[in-house]
Amino acid sequence: MAPASSWGPKGDDWTYDGDAKLWNLARGEPSPGFTIRTTEGPTDTSITLAPALSALVVVDMQNFFIHPRCNDHPTGLAAVERTMEVVTRCREVGIKIIWLNWGLTEGDLSSMPAATERSFARNLVTPPLDNKQARDGFGSDMGEGRGRLLMAGSWNAKLYDPLQDASRTDSDIFCDKNRISGLWNGDTPLAKALAAGGYRTLLFAGVNTDQCVLGTLADAYYRGWDCIMVEDCCATKTPGGHDVTIYNTSNGYGFVVDSKSFVEGTLQ
Repeated sequence: MAPASSWGPKGDDWTYDGDAKLWNLARGEPSPGFTIRTTEGPTDTSITLAPALSALVVVDMQNFFIHPRCNDHPTGLAAVERTMEVVTRCREVGIKIIWLNWGLTEGDLSSMPAATERSFARNLVTPPLDNKQARDGFGSDMGEGRGRLLMAGSWNAKLYDPLQDASRTDSDIFCDKNRISGLWNGDTPLAKALAAGGYRTLLFAGVNTDQCVLGTLADAYYRGWDCIMVEDCCATKTPGGHDVTIYNTSNGYGFVVDSKSFVEGTLQ
């Protein structure tokens, strides 16, 4: 029988039981841990997290990216269904729900870097094929009652309706962001919320897998949070982008599970 090994600084360390192929991320939290089977990486591996130290970060599941009035994103819509199942299970076991969405202010528009601005103004360079996305830059009027592009309070920046209905204003955390990553510096609303809540383990869902989800997950990894991607709760339209991001997460940034393994996870 191999002894459990310790990884990381004392007090913020993981342990690994080689016989059980179990990574324990609970950091000695006295309440029951939640154990989930991984779906990528080494086979028959599981992780145990402490619900009180954990949060599900749902990234950009907003009307602009998901709603048929703004986007044709069938895999994104499928990911919404799976995400709702995971949200329900999180509430059952006591994992915090964080909704992380683009929500720009006038001040953000005046200080937006050129590289970021260019990413959301492609219609100014390449004529659009249709009027679905009308990407004429941050803050531009999308027309047809959709509001100004990704501005806080606009219809297109609101959570997609099924997720809006599943959210709870009295207990969930709602964070706006003004970059691809919600953790691009230590003063973002998400960074402050994670520090205030003492969360150490982050699960990720959202769109797009290889863009805003990856950007936030990678920054979380760089800053020392545990990162777990819920693979079928993420989606992208980039050819190959989803699979590559899952591969890199399971082999570098952290762990990968799916909605089924998460819902079937056990408290022990």
